Amino acid sequence: GEYNRMADDDYYKVLGVSKNASESEIQKAYRKLARKYHPDLHADAEQRERDRAKQQFQKVQQAYDVLSDPKKRGMYDQMGPGFEQMGGSPFGGGGSPFGGGPGGIDISQIFGGGGGGGFEDILRQMGGGGMGGGPMGGGQRTPPKGRDVEQEITVPFATAILGGQHQISLQRRNGRVEKIDIKIPAGIEANKKIRLRGQGQSSGNGGPRGDLMVVVKVAPHPNYFRKGLNLHVTVPISVLEAAEGAKIDLPTPHGTITVTVPAGCSSGKSLRLKGMGIKAKERSGDLIANLQIVLPDEVSPEDVDLLKQLDERWNDSVREELAW
Repeated sequence: GEYNRMADDDYYKVLGVSKNASESEIQKAYRKLARKYHPDLHADAEQRERDRAKQQFQKVQQAYDVLSDPKKRGMYDQMGPGFEQMGGSPFGGGGSPFGGGPGGIDISQIFGGGGGGGFEDILRQMGGGGMGGGPMGGGQRTPPKGRDVEQEITVPFATAILGGQHQISLQRRNGRVEKIDIKIPAGIEANKKIRLRGQGQSSGNGGPRGDLMVVVKVAPHPNYFRKGLNLHVTVPISVLEAAEGAKIDLPTPHGTITVTVPAGCSSGKSLRLKGMGIKAKERSGDLIANLQIVLPDEVSPEDVDLLKQLDERWNDSVREELAW
């Protein structure tokens, strides 16, 4: 396969070490080159560059697999890359010098699984932690996913109540800015998190991307506020509307509705409008309209005289029931 096609490469030259290099020098050279050519570090490059890096990485891995093993290195020094053709596949059974029979070499030793500081160590240093052995090793573990990213957004009050779309800009590690549309569910509460799977950082070791955690802040509304699924609003009314009652228009998230103000009501009276609050999933809250009598910004002496006449006619103590 690919390994046989690379048999003409001088493994010492591939790793950039001398023929009498020590085990630690070989391991150090391998780690350096593995970081340089690892395919996941070229994921954003052009296809040609990715293929070149992958091919070079395989050469580095093949050279290390041979030179890091004393027995294989000895045979390579004597016979060159052709030693792999002796007895069939170098990693097979039967008469292979590296087979699983008596006197053979444990495959976990070949691929660094026995503490030899192989491919797994490289991935761990690159922030992964990953795969149990080289690219031909068995028993590979799934590489861990990349780091989760958290970003805070602020959505309008109306969007939090009714739901909608919100777009964010996310800068990737390669400098590219990516725009992502987020679906805001109706009735979402402030400081809730939305998880976007696979939109976090890349793992850098072949594992899945991390997740993007979006923390949702909600901008205040000039008139409305929420408590649970209920919406509250203060509704100004005139003295005359409070005295004789009235039908007034009230703008709500679900459209403008007509509300009946009962005659003789005072400031602080609340009207509960069932089902006109926050509609989230299968539940709906209410809309609480708190009535508040509002006087004009300017009250003339004549206006005050009229109010005095009314006060004397009503002859009523508005604080009669006020007590400690």
